[in-house]
Amino acid sequence: MKNLSLSLKCKFMELNAQQITQILILLFLSITFLISGYEKVTEWKGSVAYITEHFKTSPLKNYVSLLLIILVIMDFMAGAMMFVGMFNIALTGDTKMALYGVQISALAIIFMLVGQRLAKDYQGAMLLGVYFLICICGMYFLS
Repeated sequence: MKNLSLSLKCKFMELNAQQITQILILLFLSITFLISGYEKVTEWKGSVAYITEHFKTSPLKNYVSLLLIILVIMDFMAGAMMFVGMFNIALTGDTKMALYGVQISALAIIFMLVGQRLAKDYQGAMLLGVYFLICICGMYFLS
């Protein structure tokens, strides 16, 4: 067990600048998406009520619960894949799992952007751009 601990410690100490950048982007995005999914689930009624009100005049108004379920699944999938991906990078250098997680998170942001635009919430749509840019940077550094 001591050898395994020493081996893991050495792997983490051998990270290069690109891997550290990858891990920091993944840490930011995994925290964002895992907490987002957790909040949607633990505050389900409030989330549905808020989004129903938000989309009351949009073509999506009758699909709020279904769309929220899809977003929760995407939040948890992306967050979990990026979280595991951080360890894959640190231990093996493999970026595949992390890249898939970032791609799912970018897709989730695009879904949210479409919803914000249909709800005519232009300021909310604009704010999603920051997260999308971080995803694009993540995809670039992981490719």
